[in-house]
Amino acid sequence: MLITDFWDLSHTAAAPLLHTCPYPWEALAHLREWILSYGDGLDRESYHHPMEGVWIAKSAKVAPSAVIKGPAIIGEESEVRQGAFLRGGTVVGEGCVVGNSTELKGCILFDGVQVPHFNYVGDSILGYKAHLGAGAVTSNVKGDRSPVTVQWGTHCHPTGLRKLGALVGDFAEIGCQAVLSPGAVLGRRSTVYPLSHVRGYVPPDSILKGERGIFSKRK
Repeated sequence: MLITDFWDLSHTAAAPLLHTCPYPWEALAHLREWILSYGDGLDRESYHHPMEGVWIAKSAKVAPSAVIKGPAIIGEESEVRQGAFLRGGTVVGEGCVVGNSTELKGCILFDGVQVPHFNYVGDSILGYKAHLGAGAVTSNVKGDRSPVTVQWGTHCHPTGLRKLGALVGDFAEIGCQAVLSPGAVLGRRSTVYPLSHVRGYVPPDSILKGERGIFSKRK
């Protein structure tokens, strides 16, 4: 299970962190410390540093009603809209949209990610230009609070983490009101139909059609 199976690391500031981790969820365990170290090296000509542990690109647009708690980095040309809540431990890439009433916590958003309407993304990684439809959320804690496992193909990997959301590949499209269960893995260019409950592994270039199952995209 290689990080490069899911993501083009040229599209995230967090590439140095991800390069050091054999498994992607390991990056999330070290994300807060890495943000603080990386942020200290950002160009002050390009980034505001409005409070301890928070760096916001001067070209980004942040609504006055948005709440940002550190550590957090918001990249160039990104937009954080009204009522958004960034709880800390968050990297928002370049050209992203974090929408109204969207909540982020302990996650990496690659460049071009859109979470524009009433989304929750916790302890997750969303790849380049991934998109969550209105109301789509990640669930990051199992009902019995046991450690999360990750399925990759036919193999299950124990993570040792009690909190882990979804690992979403580049260009993935998640339909409105979909729920991504703890440890859900979505391959590159995968599509999830609205109102779907995503568990386990969705291969690249495939479509999850709710209870109807997973189908390969037509070439």
